[in-house]
Amino acid sequence: MTRLSNQTLDALAPGVERPGYDRSALKPGLVHLGLGAFHRAHQAVYTESVLAGGDLRWGTVGVSLRSPDTRDALAPQDGLYTVAVRDGSGDRFQVIGGLVRQLVAPQDPAAVLAALAHPDARIVSLTVTEKGYCHRPATGELDEAHPDIVHDLAHPEAPRSAPGFLVEAIRLRREAGLAPLTVLSCDNLPSNGHTVAKVVRRLAEMRDGDLGAYVAQTIAFPSTMIDRIVPATTDADRALVAGALGLEDAWPVMTEPFTQWVVEDDFPSGRPDWASAGVTFTTQVGAFETMKLRLLNGSHSTLAYLGYLAGHETVAETMAAPGFEPLVRGLMEEEVSPTLPELAGFDLDAYRRSLRERFRNPALRHRTWQIAMDGSQKVPQRLLGTIRDRLAAGAPFDRLALGLAAWLVYATGRDEAGAAIDLRDPLADRLKAALGAAATPAGLVEAALGFGEVFGQDLPASPAFRETLTARVADLRAKGAARTVRDFAG
Repeated sequence: MTRLSNQTLDALAPGVERPGYDRSALKPGLVHLGLGAFHRAHQAVYTESVLAGGDLRWGTVGVSLRSPDTRDALAPQDGLYTVAVRDGSGDRFQVIGGLVRQLVAPQDPAAVLAALAHPDARIVSLTVTEKGYCHRPATGELDEAHPDIVHDLAHPEAPRSAPGFLVEAIRLRREAGLAPLTVLSCDNLPSNGHTVAKVVRRLAEMRDGDLGAYVAQTIAFPSTMIDRIVPATTDADRALVAGALGLEDAWPVMTEPFTQWVVEDDFPSGRPDWASAGVTFTTQVGAFETMKLRLLNGSHSTLAYLGYLAGHETVAETMAAPGFEPLVRGLMEEEVSPTLPELAGFDLDAYRRSLRERFRNPALRHRTWQIAMDGSQKVPQRLLGTIRDRLAAGAPFDRLALGLAAWLVYATGRDEAGAAIDLRDPLADRLKAALGAAATPAGLVEAALGFGEVFGQDLPASPAFRETLTARVADLRAKGAARTVRDFAG
């Protein structure tokens, strides 16, 4: 089958949305670090709307910080790819044209720095996952002993980490007298703008005191909240897209109709008119972010760990299994919602219902294993902050503790049948060694609480936390995930 490219756009099947602007006239106003499926199904779609409106200053240079797979798939397609929006009512297909160049940082870090230091660049955005910031999740501080940070301090002209690229790009632009970049994190970190600012400022200070002061005084780090479910693309998905397009697309992305982007409007060097594309600009990003991290992401992780242990491949299958929907409803309404900040005029009941509907979407095969990745980086934001608030209020948190207990069992590296789990986590080896050796629920909890970078110092010191978490681990060990969830549903 003929491949999607600039030359074959006219051969697309009728009904497929496509770029109607002159791609050759795009300027590289945006540089994005972390060119994965989420960015291509979320921020890139909002920017595509701006380009379609005629403002061609906001083409994107996409940077993969690890693997060349995305570049290798998209280069023969001239950077074009398809977003397939799916739910029970049908499918919609849109070809995105805003990617002007794709780079692979380990292969050519100088090219990445040149893109960041280009005079047309105004914003560097990031979806590098929680672990990509080389920080300590429990505190938000830079992990100064992280191997990539140690390397970047020794070799600043050839960085490996996202903070390393940001600091060197800021230095290059300052030296050249260019407008300062705005650093726009789109990852699931609490107060992500503030967290990334803290990490970048500290690395800059470690390199040079004046550079650290420049970052603190000049560089904007607006906070954001992002929301869209984007499962990993499968060969079956590629076949579906090819059938709809009449052309082969090696790297499409699959997603749901729902999309949300909430942004703090702090862009000293300018930004696209994302508001016209549906972005919400507000001073209350933190409230939206807390709501989303705790309700959506916390529920998602709970479903992922319990669902995986119960033998369910996808979130939709998990939601259809006995007890899981009541568990999630109770988690949202009784344990999470009382900890949320007020948002005037926001319909919290409708939002919770919409989340459960999204989790049930049969067209999205969002694998529990995919969501379960990098738990040591995700759990502090998704579950532990809520648990801390419940502890402070003297309120029960049994469902939250069950989701956390499921992560601990999952992180042993063995499922309920004793089969190996493909544990993907920055702390995978340490977790399997420490947790896998525990003989009792209390021993498992004790071993887990030794990971101060996850649990901090306060939670291990809380008898109520230890007692509740140990009880939930005991439930899972004695009855298994499926029966435990059914019992919670009554």
